[in-house]
Amino acid sequence: MFGWTADRDESFAVLDAFVAGGGRAIDTADVYSSWVQGHTGGESETIIGEWMASRGNRDQVSIATKVFAHTERPGLSAANIAAAVDDSLERLQTDFIDLYYAHQDDEDVAQEEYVAAFDTLVRIGKVRVVGASNFTAARLRGAIDVATAASLTPFTVAQDRWSLVERGIERDLASTLADLGIVELPYSSLASGFLSGKYRAGAVVDSARAAGAGKYLDDPRNVELLGALDELAETHGSSVPSVALAWLRAQSVVGAPIASARTVEQLPALLDVVQLDAAEIARLSSITAPVPVTA
Repeated sequence: MFGWTADRDESFAVLDAFVAGGGRAIDTADVYSSWVQGHTGGESETIIGEWMASRGNRDQVSIATKVFAHTERPGLSAANIAAAVDDSLERLQTDFIDLYYAHQDDEDVAQEEYVAAFDTLVRIGKVRVVGASNFTAARLRGAIDVATAASLTPFTVAQDRWSLVERGIERDLASTLADLGIVELPYSSLASGFLSGKYRAGAVVDSARAAGAGKYLDDPRNVELLGALDELAETHGSSVPSVALAWLRAQSVVGAPIASARTVEQLPALLDVVQLDAAEIARLSSITAPVPVTA
């Protein structure tokens, strides 16, 4: 959102309210928000860096960012990773990054090369923990094998698309994460805002993501899901997004879901921690369970 649908002042307000509400972890990427006309990437990191500098609170927050997709720093070659991390550190106005991800896999670069490059960043103190985003189960396992064989820093965190309406990760990646002991921090956990509950048949939503989020209504299972979320939100005295995030937090490999807020008013639902019981989790799971893949 920062530098895209939320300008600098709005972003500062959201970040201030997030920390005041107990939030600590902030996720971004070097490529955000290059998709906006006139942007080149780095806008989100710049805003976060300016906010931390103005508040003097670097030691109070955990910053995650990513490398791969910036137009001027593409891919996962060792040279590119080394240059991209310095660019991110400069924009963030910090001397270290808490969690640094490969934004996606790079099959044009040997895994030995980029695993070693990430290890170097940890060893010299520019990065504390490394993670993998949008990797297949096989390639993630391959990267871990490379790190183990060479005694290099392994990926210990993953970030992948996962929500009650996007559950492809459950087919094989989730079990691989569990087997490898990797913590998942899923993105798009509210499915571009669909699981905020504001997208209903006939409703017109003023949002930059409305076209994508509204398409989920084409699946009748998702309409049924909204009804179940409404009921559980009422039961718990909470909200639809809070219940949707609670379901995701209940998944065994998930450390915490990633969700974005454009305004301060959207934050309370993201910070409200709802505890679902086993029956409630099972009910939600059953509605949108992934269809098994057959050979």
